[in-house]
Amino acid sequence: MTFPSIRMLTLFTATLVLAGCASTPPRQQQEVRTLHREVVKLNQHMRQLTRQASALERQTLLNQHASAGAWLVPAARAPVELESRAGPLRVSLEQVAMEANGTRATLRLAATRGGTLPAMTARVDWGPLDPVTGKPLAAETLSQTLTLPASLIARAETTVPLRLSGMTPEQLGFVRLYDVQVNSAAPAPPAR
Repeated sequence: MTFPSIRMLTLFTATLVLAGCASTPPRQQQEVRTLHREVVKLNQHMRQLTRQASALERQTLLNQHASAGAWLVPAARAPVELESRAGPLRVSLEQVAMEANGTRATLRLAATRGGTLPAMTARVDWGPLDPVTGKPLAAETLSQTLTLPASLIARAETTVPLRLSGMTPEQLGFVRLYDVQVNSAAPAPPAR
């Protein structure tokens, strides 16, 4: 080979090597960005699981020390068993979201052990939890009466919409269902 041919071959090889080097860093940068996004997602997921575990621990402690009623901590996202005059119930809180003057949520009630739900009333309290002790702040607790009317069809489960005024979902630390009373008035038979 002649000198100009070797020189051209060397320049061509160097150009290929430099082109290869130039394309590698952007690809590596893309991989690093992708990896960074994955790490951020995992960190967010871990924080959410940590908050949920802490809330579940608070919910468990509240129910262990309760003589009557069921305590639900919204962030726990777990049902609670309640022994009531209406029979054993599984109670859970779902779809907690912001509303104009507070929070809306769905209370799910299910009869356990193959039972059905009668017409009943109950009291519902809600409020914040002390961030240090995890106990309800009694001075800021609000309350309402919940009525579950009789159904013409026996049902084992139902949902009840809750309007929890005066508190945003971030402030809402607990919902307590208690004083469940069976309404003895039977539903009127359907007209024929």
